[in-house]
Amino acid sequence: MKRGKWAALLCALAVSAAGAGCGRKALVPQISTKTVLKVDGETYTVPQAKVYLLNYQNLYGTVAGADMWQYGNQDGELEDYVKNLTISQMTKILSMDSLAKSRNIVLDESELASTKKAAAVYYESLNEQELNWLGVDETDIQKLYEDYALAQKLYISLTADINSEVSDDEARIMDAMQIVVADKKTASEVKKALAQGGDFATLANSYNEAGEVTIQFGRGELPEKVEKAAFALDNGTTSEYIKTKNGYHFIHCVNKFNEELTDANKRKIVQKREKAAFGDVYDAYIKTITKKMYQNVWDDITIEHSSETVSDSFFAVWRAYCGESS
Repeated sequence: MKRGKWAALLCALAVSAAGAGCGRKALVPQISTKTVLKVDGETYTVPQAKVYLLNYQNLYGTVAGADMWQYGNQDGELEDYVKNLTISQMTKILSMDSLAKSRNIVLDESELASTKKAAAVYYESLNEQELNWLGVDETDIQKLYEDYALAQKLYISLTADINSEVSDDEARIMDAMQIVVADKKTASEVKKALAQGGDFATLANSYNEAGEVTIQFGRGELPEKVEKAAFALDNGTTSEYIKTKNGYHFIHCVNKFNEELTDANKRKIVQKREKAAFGDVYDAYIKTITKKMYQNVWDDITIEHSSETVSDSFFAVWRAYCGESS
């Protein structure tokens, strides 16, 4: 089964050890259960939205060990980005679940058991401050995981028949150097220097007018005439100048087949095929359903960023117990 194509909650006044599966979670404060989002009759409430928001704020708020909330959110751009990402993802999940149900796709007992196990693990990871802000119980977490699991199952169903075979030639990534100049006179100078045995890298440092000398590329990334000439080269050989609307190009082949990058590109090509197949069905379906965002409710939710609200493992727990996410 393909996985990795993708990428709380109700109010409760008290959570017992039997109901929550964890005796240490004694009380959950009353949190507003106003609806934030409604898609085809299914809703996410303020607490449910907060689970996604908490995780996205912590996943996207740290870059290379730096706390972006401290250094990068003076103008509110980071908070806006995280909130927009959160509402977009929730909308997509509920829309995908609606599409799944329209196709009679449901979770089986094993999948439900996995979401239950994942919910118990993630709920147990939440500290008291996080619970106070979220207002969640374990059942709420399980509902979010079930929604997420159903969305992924739909994606797998819609992409199951996609051709996963990609040829080396289609996916080939080449390592090269380039010289790009604007006028024919300069191109003739470069051509003459190369014919006299001039070193390509040295000449590139003197003549190249493009942003980079060293480049890596695959199919469809260079002008068609340049690509055709480049992929005909062997290692250590150089093309004649190739005229395009952007000027005159010389390509020197360093490695005509980068195996590691080619293999990675094969995976990207398959993913692109899958996304196209999924998108064709999904894009048509969402035009048929109703979606409503309660903007005033959403605007009232502010990100709670502190040293105590650090949970970012919602998706990692999903990967561990239910499969890979994208």
